[in-house]
Amino acid sequence: MTERGETGEAIAILLVEDDAPTCWRLQDALVKAGYEVRTAGTLGEARSALGDAAPRVLLTDLRLPDGHGVELIRETRQRFPDTEIMVISALGDEESVISAITVGATGYLLKDAFPSDIATTVRELVAGHSPISASIARFIVRRTQGSAQGSAEPPPGPMLNTAKLTPREIDILWGIAKGFSYAEIASHLGLSRQTVPGHIKNIYRKLEVHTRSEAVFEAVQQGLIKL
Repeated sequence: MTERGETGEAIAILLVEDDAPTCWRLQDALVKAGYEVRTAGTLGEARSALGDAAPRVLLTDLRLPDGHGVELIRETRQRFPDTEIMVISALGDEESVISAITVGATGYLLKDAFPSDIATTVRELVAGHSPISASIARFIVRRTQGSAQGSAEPPPGPMLNTAKLTPREIDILWGIAKGFSYAEIASHLGLSRQTVPGHIKNIYRKLEVHTRSEAVFEAVQQGLIKL
């Protein structure tokens, strides 16, 4: 059976995932369900694929070897407003989720809570639904409720620092939490070795900490990362 869109043609998916086993597993499931699937393992490869043809659906990880998936989401939304975009990521912190949704993602699934039937999830996305992992939906609701209350009365206290961190700083925080060296973080994120200390200095300043362990503690406490 082939999954077809409004025009009767097979639904084309661009799957952007740098972890090969995960990419193969998702591609296999989607192809068996009848979708036409192209894959990319880097931000650069995804940009090249988008130059060939607009996909009906973009499924993308956020942490890519040569850049951040938020950049890809923003570019895709600007160029192809009809493309449905869903994030599939291990990153569940508010900064990553809100950044992705703000620039154009309409679905967001965490890898640790990934549904077994990805084909059904994509079908729901194309039908106009917004598949979102339960834990993410909860804090979006809390955030929305907080905004609504804030419009009627002053906020009860200072805002969390989470809104101040960039997606790149979140990625580096994750690397610190995993115990990676500066060189390993730079290599994983496609950065120069010299730029990582500068990002870490900014993270320390924004979180008001002075050591790696303090930064990890604050990041976990504020829900920026999960260990």
